[in-house]
Amino acid sequence: MILEIISMNGYGLYVWSSFIFTFLSFFVLYNVIKTQLKKEQEKFKAKYFDLTEEKTENVKKQKTYREILVFTNISKI
Repeated sequence: MILEIISMNGYGLYVWSSFIFTFLSFFVLYNVIKTQLKKEQEKFKAKYFDLTEEKTENVKKQKTYREILVFTNISKI
């Protein structure tokens, strides 16, 4: 029974290799995006972390600032 599921009437090699390829592709893509996000967060942090009060208020009003910080808590602004 299990061998029938694995072999899939001769198509098992194609199906299982496709699943493995897709899984590995998603895994690599996830890691690349995660790494890029961390780099962008560090750039953002370096740019906006040490601002004066006046500049802080101006930054808080920017739409981009709010969108970036929705899922982060790295800033003390």
